[in-house]
Formats: sequence, structure tokens, C-alpha cells
Amino acid sequence: MGMPAFLTLDDLDPRGKRVLLRADLNLPVRDGQITDRTRIERLVPTILELAEKGGRVVVCSHFDRPKGKRVPEMSLRPMAAALAQALGRPVGFAEDCIGEAAEAAVAKLADGEVLLLENTRFHAGEEKNDPALAAGLAKLADAYVNDAFSAAHRAHASTEGVAHLVPAYAGRLMQAELEALDAALGNPARPVVAIVGGAKVSTKLDLLGNLSKRVDVLVIGGAMANTFLAAQGHGMGRSLQEAEMHDTARRILEEAQGAGCDILLPSDLVVAAEFKPNPATQTVPVDGVPAEMMALDVGPDTAAAVEARLRQASTLVWNGPFGAFETPPFDAATVAVAATVGALTTAGGLKSIGGGGDTVAALRHAGVAERMTYVSTAGGAFLEWLEGKTLPGVAALQSAAQSKTG
Repeated sequence: MGMPAFLTLDDLDPRGKRVLLRADLNLPVRDGQITDRTRIERLVPTILELAEKGGRVVVCSHFDRPKGKRVPEMSLRPMAAALAQALGRPVGFAEDCIGEAAEAAVAKLADGEVLLLENTRFHAGEEKNDPALAAGLAKLADAYVNDAFSAAHRAHASTEGVAHLVPAYAGRLMQAELEALDAALGNPARPVVAIVGGAKVSTKLDLLGNLSKRVDVLVIGGAMANTFLAAQGHGMGRSLQEAEMHDTARRILEEAQGAGCDILLPSDLVVAAEFKPNPATQTVPVDGVPAEMMALDVGPDTAAAVEARLRQASTLVWNGPFGAFETPPFDAATVAVAATVGALTTAGGLKSIGGGGDTVAALRHAGVAERMTYVSTAGGAFLEWLEGKTLPGVAALQSAAQSKTG
């Protein structure tokens, strides 16, 4: 089941048009300095393409959580300078995202110029998807381009409401994300392996449920594997696990089996008496965890078994590390498997798609983020997609395409 169509920049001639571009400029800032510019860098191709084709680019975004009030330290003004630096061209700034200030600034734009609007969340109507705010944004635009997949799981005025009021298109970043997701789960080359790690089964129930119906092999790692092993009757010593989730874990295993999905749980574990960097460790089989020890990573046999499955696979979806990767040596399995994923992807046999907060950090730590087919930095939106949920921002683009063609 491939995904319904959406229009892209290929379908838009922006010359002389006011193009409202929904970006995600919600960047991490510490002491007034941007600490990670990835989101700005990924946005540059869409803005440059629109500007170079003569569009009048009007960028809008939320930033932080001002809760519908003007909070000076949550102004997007500093982002205008960062954006200008990344684009190599000037970026104007409007003191509001709707109303007179915004309208006057947009009216002054010449073809090819770029303007950034103030934080959309300074208006309470943004998070309520208020029709009046959506209409105020639409007033600034002849076309709407959404390049903020990371905010597409929110039905807000700037991500969903405005998309119904002016012709709507996916930007290059949104397009790349949707194409990667379609290749991962929508219409994947099989067999598909999913790696799901992380601490808790309880936060990944919807994810496990959806993936077990859609993938051929589901690999479970991280502390959540401890819960599955305990549910199967293994003594897990002092390992982190969720006793109240045992019935649920057994049900997930049964449902996966019914759906023809093969679940791969750890066969060996790396244990230590305390969780700290570089303690004394032992590698034990899953039925041999000492009572006073805790499992903090999967062992080498498990990593080798996962790598063997990956060599047979055409597609990998990865969400969550195998162990407590921030603390050495409990990054060993994640790094080993990641190296194999990088090599298989580079050799052309594997399409590898990873995402979710910890996952991006783990893949960067392992040095393979750049070698994967696609790494999503979209956090919650990526997870909701893997859970099989409809993303309002994407649905709005799809309905715009249907109304234009249908």
C-alpha cells in the first residue's frame, strides 16, 4: 500500500508568487546560541529553489512553547540571521505572523526575496487550529509549501488549517521524508527487518503492534527486551523491566506469530552489578542472569544473529538502541550492528531508514548516520507514522493534491 499522492515543488511555478513556507525552526538554543543547526541546513534547498525561481518566500515556524503569548526570549528574530547565513542571502523579519505588520512586510518583497515571520505560537489560535489564524496566514500567500514533517503530526493552523485555503505543496525535505517512509513501510522491498529498542514496552505498544503486522522480522533490544525475556520466565536479576507489562508482552509475541512476523529477542546479555561507565561486566545467556546483576546491553551472539538477518533483508527500519549506548561499554552491540547496516547500505543491498531521538544520537555515535539511506530527525512525527497513525499535516497535502487532480 503506497501512500496517496501529494504535489511537490515540481508542480509549482513560484515566479512572482508569495509562497508561505512552513518550516521547523524549533532549534535547540542554549544561552542565546543555536547548538544544532541541522534543521536549518536541511531547509536550505527548498528555500533556495523557491527563491531562485523567483518566488517571494515567506517562512513561518513555531519556536518553543510560548502558550499563545508574546515571550521575548522565544522570538524567532535570531533565526533570521542564522537562516541568512545558511542561505548566503538576506532574510527579512516581520514582527508578527499575521495582521498589519506581516502584511506590510510581505507586500514589500520582491521576487527571490526571503522573509521570516514571528513565532506562530505567539497566537493561541496556532495550537487550536483556529480558522481565523489560518485565514490570516492564507492572506499572505498565493501558495503554501509545507517543509516541516517534524510538525506534521500536529493539526495546527500553520501545518493543517492554512493548507486547505491556498494551493498546497510538499517542500523537498517533506518530500524526502515521505518518500523514505513509503520505502520503509508503505511499499517496501521485502524482507523488511525492524529494530525496536529503548527502555519501555509501555511507550512503544502502538509501534510494536503496527510493525508486527507490517514487517517480516521484528528485532527487540534495549531494556524493553528485558520485559519480554522476563515475561517468558527468565530471571532478570536487577535489570530494568516492567513487571506489569508481562501479559502484554506475551500477547504481542502471539499476535506477531499470527501475522507471520518473526520476533528476534536477545540470546545473550551483557550484565554488570552497577550502571556506570566501564564497570566489570560479564556476558551471560538469557537464562543465566545473576540475581545481583543487571542487563545493560545485548551480547555478541545476539548482535551476530541480527547482522545475519540484515544480510538477508532488503529494508531496515530502526528505532531505538540495543543497550545503554551513552555509557560505555554498553554501546557495543548498537555500534556493531550499525557498522554492518552502514556497510550493507553502502554496498547497495539494503535500504536503511532510522529515526527517533535516541536513535539519531546512537547512529551518530556509531558513525553511520551519514551512510544510512535516510535518517529522520522528526522525532514524534516519525514515531506516529511508524505506529500507523494519520498525520494531519500530511493528510492536508494529500487532500490538496486530490482536489487539484480530482
